[in-house]
Amino acid sequence: MAQARQKDLLSRLADAGEEAIAKLADIPGGQRAVEAMHVLRERLDELQQRVRSLDPLERRVTELERRLEALEGKSKPSASRARTSTRSAAAAGATPGARRAGSAVARSGAAAKRKPPAPPDESEGS
Repeated sequence: MAQARQKDLLSRLADAGEEAIAKLADIPGGQRAVEAMHVLRERLDELQQRVRSLDPLERRVTELERRLEALEGKSKPSASRARTSTRSAAAAGATPGARRAGSAVARSGAAAKRKPPAPPDESEGS
């Protein structure tokens, strides 16, 4: 009984939504708004598919990075060991792009903390 009542409620809500969209299409400029919403939905679906397709690529890149580090570790054990020991736990799991972005942010923060050069003394020029 409760499931039938809930189904009835959901169908009533769906009908009300359809009626609202139909009324929106009837007002001046409403048709353009409805079309824009449909285009937005389609673009959002496309974006969602593209983002989902990135996950397997990220996994492959991560695996290739591990293999590369293993190969570099065999030829240069001291350099690889020193590099991994300085990384934080969060940075260890990050992709190289994320690491580069993080170091760029850190450099820009350090540059912002530096004092700007003093302005030239006006008395020297006279």
